Amino acid sequence: MLKGILIGVLSIGLIGTAFWGYSEHNEKRAVKIQAENNYQRAFHELTYEVDLLHDKIGDTLAMKSKTSLSPALVEVWGLTSQAHSNVGQLPLRLLPINKTEEFLSNIGDFSYRTAVRDLDKEPLSEKEYDTLQRLYENSAEIQGELRKVQHLVFEDKLRWMDVELAYAKEQNPKNNVIIDGFKSVESSVASYSDANMDPALTNFKVNRNNLANVKGENINKSQAKEIARKFLELNGSEKIKVSHTGEKLEDHYYSLEITDLKQKNETYMDITEKGGYPLWVISNREIGKQKIDLNKASLNGLKFLERNKYPNMELFQSSQYDTVGVFTYVSNINGVRIYPELITMKIALDDGSIVGFSAKNYLAAYTKRKIPEPRISIEEARKSVNSNMKIMEERKAIILNKLNQEILCYEFVGIRGNDTYQVFINANTAVEEQIKKLNNVIENFD
Repeated sequence: MLKGILIGVLSIGLIGTAFWGYSEHNEKRAVKIQAENNYQRAFHELTYEVDLLHDKIGDTLAMKSKTSLSPALVEVWGLTSQAHSNVGQLPLRLLPINKTEEFLSNIGDFSYRTAVRDLDKEPLSEKEYDTLQRLYENSAEIQGELRKVQHLVFEDKLRWMDVELAYAKEQNPKNNVIIDGFKSVESSVASYSDANMDPALTNFKVNRNNLANVKGENINKSQAKEIARKFLELNGSEKIKVSHTGEKLEDHYYSLEITDLKQKNETYMDITEKGGYPLWVISNREIGKQKIDLNKASLNGLKFLERNKYPNMELFQSSQYDTVGVFTYVSNINGVRIYPELITMKIALDDGSIVGFSAKNYLAAYTKRKIPEPRISIEEARKSVNSNMKIMEERKAIILNKLNQEILCYEFVGIRGNDTYQVFINANTAVEEQIKKLNNVIENFD
């Protein structure tokens, strides 16, 4: 009897295990099928969008009137955005396709910049038409290479998941048709970029994606530790682990894990290999009851920045979440706020210590700059502000516009109803560049 019960229990267990394994297998298979379908969709949409892009650029070459040309250029811009998005959805993160992405970005930025200007007053120049002609020719080459890959995908029933598997097995997989096809696309774009790139496409671009502006010699792991000790004012009762990261990226860092052996909490930090600049810091220590207010904490933040050689910074925004203050500081040069040079900090309101720090925006934007003179007066700029807004503050400021260009503006901070707004008026054209609603939220959780 007992033997029969045991056999029955084991049988049920085996059936249950088999069913669980079968269910898990089906779930994994469903996930893989969904991923494959997403990859296939992104690739075929990309191919279709490049086809349309080539045609639309060709259409612009045949147009002259603003009525036709501006909408066509806006459509080109939209297509490049969609194509760029689909490139990002493909499993090619380890394949160097930065030239292709840069090419799409260049077309998008050029078409947008041209579409939004008054083409009646400033029509396309011969140089810009030449640029469009070269873009048209090169988009035809990319179109041809993508169609070859598409044909092979259809013909040989290739799977994009095989690209993922190829990279999982080896860092530089060979003899993969899809990878080889995209290398041909990249090669085609690179040859165009190296030989034919027009300054009209690139001279207005500001690189915000990496730390190209960072200067200095490369540091080693020991130097990274010393920088961390000085930056965080460590007392020697800590253990520091350092690892080198970003080998496959344009920017390389040292990632540090700092353990306080007395308090038993951790702080994590990234420092740039080039120049040894602290990029971000986050501490997981438990924060006690609030003892200082936001104002004192913000002053602690300014002292921290001055001590670590971030000059000419001023507080822009502050918020409180429980017992942590979150502060945004920007550069101020001779009364002009430089909003791209921005640092965010989290400060504990129990003792005023720094528990979070992010300087990536600052490092990406920082440069020795000469502030240009405005072409219009602040009185003229004020006329472009909504008359229903009560202006409380006004100053000069440098911001980034939609094309990632730095532009000089007059900044007006004003109140309309119960809301506070920032309005940026172009200091050369009196055009309203940006308007932002300010949210200085203070939340207390008892």
